[in-house]
Amino acid sequence: MTSPLLEASAPDLDLIEDIARATMAELPPAFKVLASNVALTVMDFAPEELLAEIGIEDPFELTGLYTGIPMTEKSTMDQPMSPDTIWLFRRPILDEWCARGNVTLTQMVAHVTVHELAHHFGWSDEDIATIDKWWEYD
Repeated sequence: MTSPLLEASAPDLDLIEDIARATMAELPPAFKVLASNVALTVMDFAPEELLAEIGIEDPFELTGLYTGIPMTEKSTMDQPMSPDTIWLFRRPILDEWCARGNVTLTQMVAHVTVHELAHHFGWSDEDIATIDKWWEYD
């Protein structure tokens, strides 16, 4: 008889995206509306050019990234060149999730998603803590 663990597969890109979208849908109403304007991209790893641009050599060091202009810095004069985007990187997320061993995958992905949204909204650590219960697991 084959072990269920041998039949299991690693969480895929779609599952990570589903968890992130569910996290965004559970935000307080005012933030949920604003978060709906942020694009979400899920990849296995950050592209090498992006890693080089931000000075990271090991792709496993980056679980997520926000690109765009934070709302606290936006001006009506800004002409966006691309949409504000949250990037989630599956393999580093899975590695950190396994290394921690004390949170669920949903908690891990939600934490990374909220952290990246914090960059978009210009949230303080106190703001993040009211939405992301991650701090209870550290």
